[in-house]
Amino acid sequence: MRGSELGDTGGADTAEGADGPGGPGGPGTRKPGTPRQGGPAGRDRVDGRKRGGREAVPPHGRRETPEERADRRWGELVQEIRVAQTGVQILFGFLLTVVFTPRFADLPGLDRAIYITTVVLGAAATGALIGPVSFHRIVSGRRIKPHAVVWASRLTFTGLVLLLLTMVSALLLVLRVATHDSFVPWLVSGVAAWYLLCWFVLPTWARHRYTTGD
Repeated sequence: MRGSELGDTGGADTAEGADGPGGPGGPGTRKPGTPRQGGPAGRDRVDGRKRGGREAVPPHGRRETPEERADRRWGELVQEIRVAQTGVQILFGFLLTVVFTPRFADLPGLDRAIYITTVVLGAAATGALIGPVSFHRIVSGRRIKPHAVVWASRLTFTGLVLLLLTMVSALLLVLRVATHDSFVPWLVSGVAAWYLLCWFVLPTWARHRYTTGD
């Protein structure tokens, strides 16, 4: 009787060993074609999110929600506007004082027309660059920041174009007052081309050269 029980126990142990951790039915059993946990595929699943102790970057850039992306873009835009506003405010303030100088009465008609054009362009540039601040204040709390960023970007770009025209017009006026030589238009054209290259051509080239279609 005892031998039978021992035999049954041994059979059970044998069956358990066959289907146990090392057997075909145990927890450690893997099906044919399934990679081991310690293999390359298993390590990719376990450690795929970290490479060298850092969070892996998704193929499309940062991991961020549309709201987070709008917040980041708005912060970057504000820094850009601060730089542009400083330049346009200094230039516009200088232009407003010119009309009160004694020499302004002696300016010929063409130079006065250039001055008036320059002041109008400077005022328009100032309005466009301050516009994003007013835009953000009016729509704040309405949960439309992604749209606000788009329109603020358009206003900023418009302000940069107007600022370029203001600087070119102001340079033309100053050089005409300083000298009436025939090289003034050529010099102003060269400076205008340099502005276009630095402000628009080079960034546009870099955008098409170093960005993908994703």
